[in-house]
Amino acid sequence: MKNMTRKLIVFVFFIFSVMGNAQTYKMIDTADYLQRKEFLKNFAGNNEGFIKKIRSQYSGKTGSELSKIYKEFGNDFEKQVKNKDFIFKSEFETEIETLIQRLRKNNPRIPQDLKILVARDNTPNAYCLADGTFVINMGLYNWFNSEDQIAAVITHELGHKIDEHSLKTFLSIIEQNQLDKIAVQNLKETTANRSQAQNKKAFDILKNRAYKKGVERRQQEMQADSLGYVLFKNSDFNKNEYVNALQRLQDFDTISPRQLKIETYKKLFDLPKQAFNEKWMKKEDFSLYNYNFYKEKLDKDSLASHPEMSRRIEKLKKTFPELKTSVESEKPSETFTSLKKMARMEILPNYFHSEDYGLGIYASMQFLQDGEEDKYYKGWLGKCFTKIYEARKNYNLNRYLDRIEPKNQSESYQQFLNFMWNLSLDDIKNIADFYQSS
Repeated sequence: MKNMTRKLIVFVFFIFSVMGNAQTYKMIDTADYLQRKEFLKNFAGNNEGFIKKIRSQYSGKTGSELSKIYKEFGNDFEKQVKNKDFIFKSEFETEIETLIQRLRKNNPRIPQDLKILVARDNTPNAYCLADGTFVINMGLYNWFNSEDQIAAVITHELGHKIDEHSLKTFLSIIEQNQLDKIAVQNLKETTANRSQAQNKKAFDILKNRAYKKGVERRQQEMQADSLGYVLFKNSDFNKNEYVNALQRLQDFDTISPRQLKIETYKKLFDLPKQAFNEKWMKKEDFSLYNYNFYKEKLDKDSLASHPEMSRRIEKLKKTFPELKTSVESEKPSETFTSLKKMARMEILPNYFHSEDYGLGIYASMQFLQDGEEDKYYKGWLGKCFTKIYEARKNYNLNRYLDRIEPKNQSESYQQFLNFMWNLSLDDIKNIADFYQSS
């Protein structure tokens, strides 16, 4: 089952954004077979060349394990490209290349071989692969307020690449695996109190390894923040937009989803041939569940790969005093505003592409609740319900719709999930048919 809970917050900021005209909006063309084919050919060659370079730098078991890791990463990434998870030759790509050119002017450390890809992903994120492929999620344009904030994320990821954090992480994992094997072998040779002693020592190995990895990753994030900011301030962007970008990401981590009103359900699902049924809104009673029964043995906070944004911002301001004074955000350019509108209109197509049909329904309902682009979002409501109907009929609905988790989901989303699971197969088909034909 897909975990869609974190993705819910993507809508919150969008509800208040300037809307595009859905009646005339033309969806991004994904008929880019030739571009994908050419990219895959170049990527395979570049990745193979990188692996050969790694083998020449690291001999023996280390070189072999590194080669295996990068090969698996490459294969997984190629599958994503073939699955059309990225768009090619788009307005987004052109604008991102322009931002990187601005960053390069006073930053010779920025690699010259970066290749830009835009992902059909609504979460605000970016990453850079070993061969220089730089991936920007479309969600950054939905969540951020200016091109300067996009540039800030780019420099942070460039900080990771310049410091070779991925390579260092893989080397650390390989080294730790070898140490763990030795420790496990020593455990096997233990005879006194074998079972209890081994269990405790095995857990200690796991705990210490997890804590160590958490510390290393947090340190890398802080290092990438600092190096990224140096690259950023050397360019012609508003320095404080670097902190503002981190603040927006903190909002993404903490903000709650907007509430779907009961009236919205009644308005959307009281149909001519199927009256609204109050039983659909019945909520499961979790009051008898004891969620404190199982205690976590590990400190979750110490295992987080990203330190809290407030700590990262505090560290930056301490290191770079000029960031202590808050400055009003830059006004976005017309190009950024246009891309922001486009990314907004692609939210539903992106969820549909990633087969997040339940989340697509929830998003459509939120947009419709606020009176946005009625025909456009009702059309996507029908498409997503059709897919949910097919999944329900084929007994694999869990793949596309979350189960209720009271500790991890908002009241609004729990109510939505109750509603969806309460619908019968015929109920779902009637709703799908109505909105597909409307």
